[in-house]
Amino acid sequence: MQLHGAFMPKTLGDQRHDALIRYLIEKRSEAGLKQVELAERMKVYQSFIARLESGQRRVDVVELVKLGEVLGFDPTEIVDRLTKMSD
Repeated sequence: MQLHGAFMPKTLGDQRHDALIRYLIEKRSEAGLKQVELAERMKVYQSFIARLESGQRRVDVVELVKLGEVLGFDPTEIVDRLTKMSD
């Protein structure tokens, strides 16, 4: 994807994306929830959570906020952490 003469990097498999996925899995585990239980609380299919946690799917901002509400974390915490990571 080209954006004003610059290439937009892919985020799937990016170090920051991988760190986000690890964080979300950790938070789900800390909450004592299985994927299916998180899916029920998010009102999505379990396959949605599986694709997200396997890195096959990006997490949009609204989903990150909802995950924070369900899993009990402040989304700005992980955003700040990812922002401080080098490319």
